[in-house]
Amino acid sequence: MIADFLRSVDPSEISDATLFLVGKPFPESDPRVLEVSYATISEASRNLGQTRLSEAPLAIHDVFRTFDKVSEATGAGSRVRKLSLIQTLLTQASPVESEYLVRMMFGEMRIGVVEGIVQDAISLASGAPKELVRRASMLHGDIGDIAKIAITGGPKELQRIGIHLFIPVKPMLAEMAETLETVLREHPDGSAFEYKLDGARIQIHKSGDKVRIYSRRLTDVTDSIGEIVAFAKTKVDASEYLIEGEVVGIGKNGRPIPFQDLMRRFRRVHEIQAMTERIPLKIYLFDALYVDGRTLIDERYSERWEILASLAGEDYLAPRIVEQDKKEISRFFDLAIKEGHEGLMAKSLSSNYSPGARGKKWFKLKRDDKLDIVIVAAEWGSGRRVGWLSNYHLAVLDQETGEYQMIGKTFKGLTDAEFDMITKRLQELKTHEDKWTVYVKPSIVAEVTYNEVQKSPRYKSGFALRFARITSFREDKSPEDADTIQRLRQLYEKQFEKKSRLELT
Repeated sequence: MIADFLRSVDPSEISDATLFLVGKPFPESDPRVLEVSYATISEASRNLGQTRLSEAPLAIHDVFRTFDKVSEATGAGSRVRKLSLIQTLLTQASPVESEYLVRMMFGEMRIGVVEGIVQDAISLASGAPKELVRRASMLHGDIGDIAKIAITGGPKELQRIGIHLFIPVKPMLAEMAETLETVLREHPDGSAFEYKLDGARIQIHKSGDKVRIYSRRLTDVTDSIGEIVAFAKTKVDASEYLIEGEVVGIGKNGRPIPFQDLMRRFRRVHEIQAMTERIPLKIYLFDALYVDGRTLIDERYSERWEILASLAGEDYLAPRIVEQDKKEISRFFDLAIKEGHEGLMAKSLSSNYSPGARGKKWFKLKRDDKLDIVIVAAEWGSGRRVGWLSNYHLAVLDQETGEYQMIGKTFKGLTDAEFDMITKRLQELKTHEDKWTVYVKPSIVAEVTYNEVQKSPRYKSGFALRFARITSFREDKSPEDADTIQRLRQLYEKQFEKKSRLELT
């Protein structure tokens, strides 16, 4: 259905129409944001009635021009300007159109069309191989533009798309390995084991004197981490490059500071110098994707590492070993934990770099049972937690539908200051509420520890976490980076390798 639709759309509208399908007002690589609150949308929607301002149909281009103007409204009086623009847009729309426009502004389209399905539809509509479409989309960062290029230009035009400096690339992701044996079995050509650093992942783009640095979520964080900019200009021996690394905050004893404290640097827009002195940073590089005109993502990991090592001194590289002996790997794992990090990354020596993909080329080896979940609602607290949203509804992503499914609730793990902070953030993300509960746009990712995964008829997911506790908020991760219901099913089954399963008759 989507492929037929894309073929029928005027070429000038393919890009915007595709963004509409995936429910995004702007491409993922575009720094613009709407920053429209639930209160503003509610006020704009009030008293619209059933009559339209104009009998002329609302065009796709009109919608995206309005989104552009909303994003440009900043500073004093910006809320009033945003309100006026949105109210005008909704007045021009039919009731059904208004419903979907509002869903799009909140990132809540929920029509069962996740980005992977749209990529498959682009492939079908254009005749380009699926993997080519996915690769181009991950490199380009604008699925709307990819749809237009594929359908109007065909596979040959898609093949021309490569890395462009200062357009952030979706990072390659890793699967969780339950055992070291899993890694060794899946990597027959050998593995490199790197520290899994307790920091923030970044990609550094440089051309001449220009340097921009992007976070895991493709946000520009250049202005917050000036010392890394200075490093990029003076310590890397190449005139043009895109390299990846992890930034770790260092305490007075030389050990890593907690991730929550590090995130203060990445959100800082004022008093940056004072925060720089308070939270110094150390960079650990681990991959090279582009160097002096050469794209490296199709090269083996082992070759990319050699190129990276030739550009920067050993002091700036992530600690790693290339090893197959289990005792040596375990010793290295214990050393990473002792030095304050999370565990190890295991990377296949023969693997290429797959932007945006999660797979068995890279594995994470960690000690604790942890999941990255998304907060989808919160309940008002009682007792000493009165006035705070403090019982959080935890959800994981269903990769097949794009829906977030609940797996439990928790209020444990936070300080009073964190309760206060997260209450304010959740209210800004509110989509609707009842007497006790505020429902929010899936946006905040939290890391939780838990005791075990249990079956639960209470939740649509069919599962619940026992003794869930929030350990940190992952500002570097988007909701799409959260753990999935598919992985939760695997973790549930994995438990029975060491436990007996009760058979019900």
